[in-house]
Amino acid sequence: QVQLVESGGALVQAGGSLRLSCAASGSAFSSYSMAWFRQTPEKERDFVVSISRGGNTYYADSVQGRFTSSRDNVKNTLTLQMHSLKPEDTAVYYCAATVKSAGYHGAGWYEYWGQGTQVTVSS
Repeated sequence: QVQLVESGGALVQAGGSLRLSCAASGSAFSSYSMAWFRQTPEKERDFVVSISRGGNTYYADSVQGRFTSSRDNVKNTLTLQMHSLKPEDTAVYYCAATVKSAGYHGAGWYEYWGQGTQVTVSS
């Protein structure tokens, strides 16, 4: 099993930037495909980006060109760099892991989850 802990959430103004991190422990990080999801109280957990074991990325249309995800298989860390933030990006952001492949998959694809970190974008 892998344990995931997100950090970096904050209150930021629209147009600003924020960097989220997900620290993994307990198992071989490099053997997992990873992803970021986000959720608001009104909606289901939405896909943001997934990243393969080798670093290939798959972005949701809503964040393409604004968000960048990367992983460090030595430091066991997943990051999400967010630019040009909008109020609609406000959500709890979750890090997720799966032993299956990366790609455009919903939340049910992933076996392991962090506790989430709150991102609030003010207008």
